[in-house]
Amino acid sequence: MTAKIALALLLAASAGYSWDEIKGVMIMQGFAGLSLFSIFLLMALGLAIIFGQMKVINMAHGEFLTMGAYTTVFLSWLCESYAPGLLAWYFPVAMILAFFVAGSVGFLVEFAIIRHLYKRPLDTLLATWGLSMILQETFRQIAGARETSATMPEWLMGSLQPFEGVDIPINGIFLLGASLVLTVIVVINLYYTRSGLRVRATVMNRDMAGAVGINTRMTDRMTFALGCGIAGVAGAAFTTVGSISPSAGGLYIVDTFMVVVFGGAGSIIGTILAAFGIAQAQSVLEFFLSGVLAKVAVLLAVVFILMIRPQGLVVAKIRK
Repeated sequence: MTAKIALALLLAASAGYSWDEIKGVMIMQGFAGLSLFSIFLLMALGLAIIFGQMKVINMAHGEFLTMGAYTTVFLSWLCESYAPGLLAWYFPVAMILAFFVAGSVGFLVEFAIIRHLYKRPLDTLLATWGLSMILQETFRQIAGARETSATMPEWLMGSLQPFEGVDIPINGIFLLGASLVLTVIVVINLYYTRSGLRVRATVMNRDMAGAVGINTRMTDRMTFALGCGIAGVAGAAFTTVGSISPSAGGLYIVDTFMVVVFGGAGSIIGTILAAFGIAQAQSVLEFFLSGVLAKVAVLLAVVFILMIRPQGLVVAKIRK
């Protein structure tokens, strides 16, 4: 990734940018990369938990992001229409509500579909891809096909200017802080609580975990719900940087899978490192190249690294 950023610096220098201008661009694009990193991290964190434990390829993960985003838009509309005084403080509540809405739907999806397809990863891929189509059409019928957006509180508007010519949006700072806080909560839950112990025991040795009395089916169900709930929070966060449409979540699913595979399936540390590296490289390159070329360059870099290290950046320890 550093090689790609160095290439971007050379392109900038050859294009006639001064070093002061390049410095400002790097700071602003670097912070834009942190906003992209926040969304990648929230999306990939839930997917890494689901795939790492259950080996389920959830192609509908992006639609849970969309679900969280529409939950935020709906709550924004309610406050704007019936309680304008609450508009300044609705957003943190919307993030929590998005988690529970997406998590509850994920719980039902696992019970209705996923539990019948364990140990059949290709079947889960097809089933969840079909589910993503159903959810997209459901969003389209309920909310319409046009893009919509939530009304942001005033304290999320504007930007900070630490240096002349460098503007850092406040919503990006909030988004980064929220993603880091949620990541810390997930890590504490997985490594320092009894529910997290049950999850790790199931991942390491499912048969032995069942033999000592752990309800592995319920653990799977709650894990799937947790992963979907985190995607819902990512959707709420997404409304701070863009508008939402029925197919918006699908635009991030490829990047999310790339983060999970590159980081090492099932590894939270690897997911964080991969999300940061991919987001920063993509953000910086997009300033100097077209968006498509930037994505291609990052993808080629990831493929090259995976050829050398196919297990990803960090290997999760799982007994087989």
